[in-house]
Amino acid sequence: MLDNLDSLLSKNMAAAKRSAIREILKLTQKPEIISFAGGLPAEKSFPVDDIKICMNEVLETAGTKALQYGTTEGCNELREQLVNHYKSQGVEIGINNIMITTASQQGLDLTGKIFINPGDKIICGLPSYLGGLSAFRSYGGIPVGIKFDKEGMCPIELENTLAKMQQEDDLPKFLYLIPDFQNPAGITYPESRRLELLAIADKYNLLVIEDSPYRELRFDGKEQKMMFELDKSDRVVVLGTFSKILAPGFRIGWVVAHKKIIEKFITAKQAVDLCTPAILQMAVAKYMEKGMLKLNLEKTIDMYRIKRDLMLSCFKKYMPKEITWTEPEGGLFLFLYLPEGMDSEELFKIAIEKDVAFVIGKVFHCDGSGINTMRLNFSFPTHEQIEEGVKRLAESIRTMLG
Repeated sequence: MLDNLDSLLSKNMAAAKRSAIREILKLTQKPEIISFAGGLPAEKSFPVDDIKICMNEVLETAGTKALQYGTTEGCNELREQLVNHYKSQGVEIGINNIMITTASQQGLDLTGKIFINPGDKIICGLPSYLGGLSAFRSYGGIPVGIKFDKEGMCPIELENTLAKMQQEDDLPKFLYLIPDFQNPAGITYPESRRLELLAIADKYNLLVIEDSPYRELRFDGKEQKMMFELDKSDRVVVLGTFSKILAPGFRIGWVVAHKKIIEKFITAKQAVDLCTPAILQMAVAKYMEKGMLKLNLEKTIDMYRIKRDLMLSCFKKYMPKEITWTEPEGGLFLFLYLPEGMDSEELFKIAIEKDVAFVIGKVFHCDGSGINTMRLNFSFPTHEQIEEGVKRLAESIRTMLG
């Protein structure tokens, strides 16, 4: 019997905690529970028949190559398709600016592996994506949170924080941002805000990690230029993924950056998994080549727009007047605000008894704030579940309000 495991663990692993969201999802497995907790795409968005066609074509035309080891940077077919994908958005890159990852979570992990020493600071939003915070903390990174206004990370607070950190000779390694339909808040940064933050990053010579898993899922509003496109100093690193725009089961993502940075990602990835599965990369490349991604995205966007609108209309219909929320222009999530002093963790206990679940907002705040906030997902539940779930959640809030 191994009784000294704790003494054998690395300092990073000893301090690591299991994902709060994953633990919450275990409580939602009962069929009677309506869950707004996960970040799951709608299963109706998965193009099963089209994927069968692409997989069969890959096996028929390149079977042995598809089943062999691939290069660490990724198969050329997929990287070329991604070059074209970004070109259609006005972003000019070459194949050597791209490395394929095993989903964007690996991109986050490699970012920590490459840039973070134990004790290094990184800048993130209040709130920010828990998976990113967990990845950076696993390498000893210390997140420093900057509050949001309605346009995203507040430049004045960021400037003040960095000026103080510079005086203490303790500048962070990078800014971690999700500019499009931010997880969890659903906010989209306007171009003016992106330029302000890039100017601050230039001033303090910081990298900018532009996490971009939802950009293609815009329902309405004006598309904003990527920070990578606006950047003039080669300091922006983009993390992308097919998990939300095609299917999470592929576990395929990518990094876009200056060639010197991509070289570091390739070196780091070689020590992790050597390469992302070639057959999956080639199938996705075939899918994009046939124009299927664009067509399926159009269907998915229409589906999610209707679900978002339904959830917002149900909020207006059922929620107590004290409750406010964000109204995202795309993505998968919105953020709900309880009155100051209310604790969403206490609300969760009431809500789960009424068979409805969400994610408490505190887990997205690196400083422990946000106790009166909560994240809701609208992409996965059905229309019926959205209305009934919001009714149950509103009843739970009324119970807590007394």
